[in-house]
Amino acid sequence: MGKNKKQTKSSHNEDSNDTKPINKTKPTHSVINFLSNYFWSSLVLGLAIFTYLQPGVLLGLINDWIGSSEHWEIAPLAEGPQPAVSALQADVAKQEAVVQAFKHAWLAYERDAMGADEYHPISHRGSNLTEAGGIGYTVVDSLDTMLIMGLDEEYQRAKHWVEDKLSFEKDGAFSTFETTIRVLGGLLSAYHLTNNDPILLNKAIDLADRILPVFDTPSGLPLPIINLAERKGYHTDDHPGLVSIAEIATLQLEFRYMSEVTGNPIYWVKAEKVMEMIHKARLPHGLASIFMDIEDGQYITSPVRLGSRADSFYEYLLKQYIQTGSAETIYMHMYLDAMTSIQGHLVKKTKAGGYTYTSELQPERLENGEISWRLVPKQDHLTCFLAGSLMLGAVAAEPRVPRHKISRPPSPDQLSEYGLRDWKFGSELLKTCLHTHDTATGLSPEIVHFRIPSDGMDEMPHAPPDWYIKGAQRGEPAPYTARYMLRPETVESLFIAYRLTGDERYRERGWNIFQAIETHCRIETGGYATILNVDEVPAQKEDKMETFFLSETLKYLYLLFSDDSVIPLDRYVLNTEAHPLPIFTPAVKFAH
Repeated sequence: MGKNKKQTKSSHNEDSNDTKPINKTKPTHSVINFLSNYFWSSLVLGLAIFTYLQPGVLLGLINDWIGSSEHWEIAPLAEGPQPAVSALQADVAKQEAVVQAFKHAWLAYERDAMGADEYHPISHRGSNLTEAGGIGYTVVDSLDTMLIMGLDEEYQRAKHWVEDKLSFEKDGAFSTFETTIRVLGGLLSAYHLTNNDPILLNKAIDLADRILPVFDTPSGLPLPIINLAERKGYHTDDHPGLVSIAEIATLQLEFRYMSEVTGNPIYWVKAEKVMEMIHKARLPHGLASIFMDIEDGQYITSPVRLGSRADSFYEYLLKQYIQTGSAETIYMHMYLDAMTSIQGHLVKKTKAGGYTYTSELQPERLENGEISWRLVPKQDHLTCFLAGSLMLGAVAAEPRVPRHKISRPPSPDQLSEYGLRDWKFGSELLKTCLHTHDTATGLSPEIVHFRIPSDGMDEMPHAPPDWYIKGAQRGEPAPYTARYMLRPETVESLFIAYRLTGDERYRERGWNIFQAIETHCRIETGGYATILNVDEVPAQKEDKMETFFLSETLKYLYLLFSDDSVIPLDRYVLNTEAHPLPIFTPAVKFAH
């Protein structure tokens, strides 16, 4: 489990019993004291003169010290006005290693399960999400990764499958959210990266038109399930009448771009109506409960968190603003309002290591019928997207200078008050996410809990000082929360942080994560698999390779080691499945 390998300086000083009292009877004490004071005074004076004459040298030493793994508190900010920074260079060897990993995964899928929605690398088989058959989730999710990596032969075979065999005439229940971000987003991204291949656009139009009926509700909030053959939306069985905030507020990038490339405003209008309802339903604290009522468009009493069922809502607030060239300031204001609320209500620090983390608010009904809210120190791995998003927002959401004039790394005078706040929060949260990789495998678990005084663990032997996997005990079956599902969120934030700072430490940490994946998740016959316990070596594997491993995890790792001309952040916005869509100036008829 996560633990500090070394004590902090303050805890060491408080706990140490080695300090010895000064022997005041020694006659030489006054002489020694005089010489000591003289020495330190001279040293301080010398350092002051040296700093005045050579400030850059001392600043570099300080930055090196801050940048060490033990003192890495915040991503670097530039000092003073900065000249133009040279372009970031590719690390070709590490790029090639990531490409080989993608091929190892893709070729196994292509060999054993081509066209299936999901791949099971241990049993060498594929499976579909409905009994009616699949819609090529893995194929479409992987198209733009192949294009970005320059894998032309693999791409051509995949594209031929899309052209000849991909059909959306499937009488089955598909997730509106997942189908939009993975399949529609994948088709649109590949369409753009191929310089507008009409085959891909026609497939995207067919799919989007089949999804549109989910918006035909009293509130305009979309139903969570779509039957693509029937072109009809449905409620879920487990939460009838409700839909999660992530499901409804993570369709906008894709549907707005559909209107841009087709000239048909219907997609934009439907997606925009959802955001209007969310804006009207704002809760007093500015946070989003995870469920809304589809009939009236209001939040219901449900948990408040930044992980599952909520995460990409916050992500898309910023990205909608970026997508249309900062033209729609309403999304910037909604984003900054949300970030203020998050930091005011959900952010805490661990007592031992001072690690910044995000909590959840859980509603509890009291005996008198009233609702109270309990703050739970629980953070999903999914939440780690927020670290990079905050840093991107710091330079994109109303900085003090135009975005194209912001240096790498930015200097404090280039960022707004909100930007400085969010840059600090984002880089500290990324540090925490990296700390959750301090496990036996070097991989982060699905969910971690953070230590609080009331957790009753202080009396336990070897209690972790900062975070732990709840329910994990040596010799016992691992809980669900202990698994690593090939998730991308930490490497996503590393990619953004590196692009904005040029700090090589982010590449180093990304490379460590990649090597851990190679060591513990790779299946020698092809593919990669979920591991059930990140704190167990050798790791026990589950027979499943998520599609986002090809679409997100390996893509973000490749981009981390690319030069900055590959998917530049001032020209692209990546959807929540890492499908890059171009930033564009919207036609007036679409904007509201």
